[in-house]
Amino acid sequence: MQLKETFEKVKRASKSLALLSDEQRNDILLAVADAIVNNKEKILKANSLDLAKMSKDNPLYDRLQLTEKRLDDIASDMRNVATLPSPLGHITKQKTLPNGLRLCRISVPFGVIGMIYEARPNVTYDVFSLCFKSGNACVLKGGKDADASNLASVELIHDVLKQFGVNPDVVTLLPATHEATGEMLNAVGYVDLCIPRGGRKLIDFVRDTARIPVIETGAGVVNTYFDKDGDLEMGKAIINNAKTRRVSVCNALDCLLIHQDRLVNLVELVKPMADKNVIIYADAQAYAALDGKYPYLEHATGDSFGTEFMDYKLAIKNVASLEEALAHIDENGSGHSEAIITNDEQTARKFQAHVDAACVYWNAPTSFTDGAQFGLGAEIGISTQKLGPRGPMALEEITTYKWLIEGEGQVRA
Repeated sequence: MQLKETFEKVKRASKSLALLSDEQRNDILLAVADAIVNNKEKILKANSLDLAKMSKDNPLYDRLQLTEKRLDDIASDMRNVATLPSPLGHITKQKTLPNGLRLCRISVPFGVIGMIYEARPNVTYDVFSLCFKSGNACVLKGGKDADASNLASVELIHDVLKQFGVNPDVVTLLPATHEATGEMLNAVGYVDLCIPRGGRKLIDFVRDTARIPVIETGAGVVNTYFDKDGDLEMGKAIINNAKTRRVSVCNALDCLLIHQDRLVNLVELVKPMADKNVIIYADAQAYAALDGKYPYLEHATGDSFGTEFMDYKLAIKNVASLEEALAHIDENGSGHSEAIITNDEQTARKFQAHVDAACVYWNAPTSFTDGAQFGLGAEIGISTQKLGPRGPMALEEITTYKWLIEGEGQVRA
């Protein structure tokens, strides 16, 4: 293993984090946030090197791009994380056994968290803030598309850590190579948990290859069902926001399911998306309703449904009932975020009870699936699995626990 020495350094450094108080961690997070604001020019210059290698037509360009406003938001999120209660040392269970042994279960860090992500330089800061606040060291494996941005970001973080006398190995960036990914996934005894954040291809590779524990995150095939009792104006706003706010993120809408009784309203429902040049792939009935009335219209194919577009593209399918909408989501959803638009509470409750996803919305867009929006400060990813954390993962979700047992010399019979 070429990177074994690197992993050993991170593991050793992770132990030193236990010596820091929550106040010290918060001071360092605030200092990094200030450094981000004070070094915008340097960070943006590095980011421009990455952007120059990617076409602006690539849907990932928006994910890759940093701006002064986005850096301000990153710094603000980091300051917010510093204000949150520590997730460590919480007593989650406590009792005394009949033999007098006192048992206490407390929250503790995982230790070393490995993060694999693609063209998302903001993730570098999110992962650092959450891992550092929760007492975890982190090994970062970014994509080659964002390598210059990630290098500049980690260098900035290291400078602040050194100023506070903290071992910079607690945040380590691996080379942007496939080989480095493979080594992390086999770093048994060094990396305690791996979190891939990216598209389905990346997540499938990590799950199928890893010899260390993995939490699946990110891949989002998102559906919204507009019910026969849905409000038209509300639906227009929700659907447009879910699709066009940021098309490259995992909570963006991919498929609109519309009750057949509301096809007469479909033109009005999708009208705002024409201003954003959204291409619609419609089934036969939806196509007929939009033909000649929507400028960017294509016939849907079998591949249109169940696809995470990450682009200005949307599939539309008409359904005859709630049950048909639910069956479509069962078959094509990814367990990320799903939504219903309806004024019928009974229908909404049935939808929420049936849909098997981390986040299920009623009369709100899936664009809210986000750690910061949920009041978690930031997120390290959105888990789509059921074992362990589910949905936006923040401070509590990247801790585990241990049992502390105290006695007065009891022995077991």
